[in-house]
Amino acid sequence: MQLQSPDTDIRAEARSHWSPFTSWSAPGGGRELLRIAVPLIVSNSVWTLQITLDRMMLSWLGQEHVGAAMTAVMLFWTPLALFQTTAGYSTTFVAQYLGAGRPERVGPAVWQALWFSLVAGIGFLAFIPSAETLVSWGDHSPHVQQLEAEYFYCLCFSALPTMIVAAASGFFAGRGDSWTVLLINVVGLVVNGVLDYLWIFGHGGFPALGIVGAGWATVVGTGVSAAVAVALLFQRKYREEFQMLAGWRFEADLFNRLMRYGLPSGLQWALEGLAWTGFLFMVGRLGDAELAASSIAFTLNAVAFMPTMGIGQAIQVLVGQRLGQDQPRLAERTVWTGLGLAMIFMVSIALLYLLTPGMFLFLFESQSEHDAALRLQVAAIIPVLLQFIAVYSLFDGMNLVFAFALKGAGDTRFVTVASVGLAWPLMVVPSWAAWHYGWGLYWAWTFASTYIVVLAWVLFWRFRGGRWQEMRVIETGLDREPATDHTVVSPVEEGISCSKAS
Repeated sequence: MQLQSPDTDIRAEARSHWSPFTSWSAPGGGRELLRIAVPLIVSNSVWTLQITLDRMMLSWLGQEHVGAAMTAVMLFWTPLALFQTTAGYSTTFVAQYLGAGRPERVGPAVWQALWFSLVAGIGFLAFIPSAETLVSWGDHSPHVQQLEAEYFYCLCFSALPTMIVAAASGFFAGRGDSWTVLLINVVGLVVNGVLDYLWIFGHGGFPALGIVGAGWATVVGTGVSAAVAVALLFQRKYREEFQMLAGWRFEADLFNRLMRYGLPSGLQWALEGLAWTGFLFMVGRLGDAELAASSIAFTLNAVAFMPTMGIGQAIQVLVGQRLGQDQPRLAERTVWTGLGLAMIFMVSIALLYLLTPGMFLFLFESQSEHDAALRLQVAAIIPVLLQFIAVYSLFDGMNLVFAFALKGAGDTRFVTVASVGLAWPLMVVPSWAAWHYGWGLYWAWTFASTYIVVLAWVLFWRFRGGRWQEMRVIETGLDREPATDHTVVSPVEEGISCSKAS
């Protein structure tokens, strides 16, 4: 497919093709979106499978292990999200530069993200001495706190490779080459899964390390993924075409723009993650059964959340490319297509949660005999929590679609303000009240669901306002030559293939 120049009246052409019979293969239709989204969906599903395997194996040691792992991951992910998402915002820069026909700016943009990742990843190790203090905020039982601190300590070493993967993946995803993103994640999953089996339970002559083994397996898995990502990033064809080596220098203006748009995006995930961590801490104070059940429910929620996130990421890429080409209406069409696909998937998963909760529950049955009573309590709670998830997951699909669409344009500050501004008054504070006044677990989950529903409508309102269509993250007002000597990935050809941008 030839990516058309801004001078082509693509809007009129796309509208002429828009009908129930032709919209699937027309520009902005489902075929184009899925060419990018499918590998990202599988990639996110790989990550979901990775954390599910971790917690499933840990649950075989005892329900307190899976509860501790979830809390430690949330505590770790809260600051990590700030840095990882900022580094990964290179995706939007790559997409808009390619859409604008300026491939020589891609390498420098990715390098700014890599420099940021290096500094932030090393700085993340400063959290290690505070591990025990941080987990103590949850006021969980002493044994659970010990497990949380051990797991959190290990995870801190995975921060640097995780950020490098995010920055490098931004290059491939921004071009539409999401199959390479999938490859990077699959390699990490395989390594992590094998080491989980060996190190958690002590197979293959290794000592049984329990939750510590799961933590170090994650570190090694992310490290291997980072090594693969860097090796692929600096292939000769990318060095010549996108200035991947020549663009290594620090550029203050470009770096500042990455921070200006990327940091709010990262801050949104970090502060929202902090809100969910606070929610989980409040739930943990209700009891070990409530914590374990909520942890398992969150893990199962990822079955719906992470694949839909792949659709959102594809939307972000295509919105960035279309805005770089000055085709905002085609970008808007892509978003509505993505929303339809997300709703189909979310409804299907919601029905599974409602109709077959036992199918998910048996995966987390403990093999330990000492917590039989706790296991029965958890088994009684989880089906009810899945009903909450089934309802709010539909609105969570709206959140992901519209949030990534706005981020693809550069409207990251609004997404951050809306997410954080609603999370604390609608979810965290009321959940504290549910614990303090003894209202119980289900009231806490009611408040969490309310937050997700309200946020969905706020982001919908912002998207419909249309201000995002005028936003750009790249330089504007510069003389640009039509791109005739470089290749970009075309998502609507059979497979992911290269085509000339003209």
